[in-house]
Amino acid sequence: MSDIIILGTGPAGISAAAYTTRAGLKTTVIGRDGGALLKAHQIENYYGFSQPVSGEELIRTGMEQARRLGAEIVNDEVVGIAYDGEFVASGISGTYRAPAMILATGASRGAPKLEGLRRLEGRGVSYCAVCDAFFYRGKHVAVLGNGEYALHEAMELLPVAGSVTLLTNGKEPSVEIPEEIKVVTQKLDRLEGDPVLTGVVLEDGGTVPVSGLFVAMGVAGSTDLARKLGAQTKGSAIVVDSSMQTNIPGLFAAGDCTGGMLQVAKAVYEGAQAAAGAIKLVRERKNA
Repeated sequence: MSDIIILGTGPAGISAAAYTTRAGLKTTVIGRDGGALLKAHQIENYYGFSQPVSGEELIRTGMEQARRLGAEIVNDEVVGIAYDGEFVASGISGTYRAPAMILATGASRGAPKLEGLRRLEGRGVSYCAVCDAFFYRGKHVAVLGNGEYALHEAMELLPVAGSVTLLTNGKEPSVEIPEEIKVVTQKLDRLEGDPVLTGVVLEDGGTVPVSGLFVAMGVAGSTDLARKLGAQTKGSAIVVDSSMQTNIPGLFAAGDCTGGMLQVAKAVYEGAQAAAGAIKLVRERKNA
């Protein structure tokens, strides 16, 4: 078992790993790619480079540094987290445990521009199956998405809801979907219902009657994962204190997921700050 799990291999996560490994903590970093930074063709405003550097190069050298210092970097996609006395990260390829965790997988991916989506948030539209499945016992619900994250949310709902439909919004499912889950691949037009959600209207005019719609597009961002544990959020940002710790002891967040400037310099600083807080917490618990 690790001393700390870091979710995310971008600048916030790798910066944190550099500090935790040098402090002697067994560190596991989990991620599929470097996130938004991979799309940066040239970076000219980050300290220490006389010439522009690509985001891809910055990620590669950062990961090499973390490995050299002793971090274990695992290529996996985390679709859920839980706490049972330790933090548990559930990935597609494995399960990972540690007494402390840093969320650094970037900001949550944007929801689609569907009429009624924002208006019905909290009134039928949810972003966390683990949090809200209880409220839809025996009811018809849908999950919006087409990948591993959407499947994970659908499977969380399946034992509780009356029926679960996967809405892919014009895309083909990228994973195998169990027979118990109905799949609708048509594009969506809007949500209907007032004051609560009653259905999803398709582009062809058809309607999928549902009481709940769970948005799970792309991969789970840090905010999506934080909500599963009841961490406080404000909009799409995770609320943290001066040590980058959330309202849940042992759970830290760093980088784009905390809001503010979406810059490498900020992510690196917050990763270091979160690491310092996590190092202190883990050492205190070991010495207790």
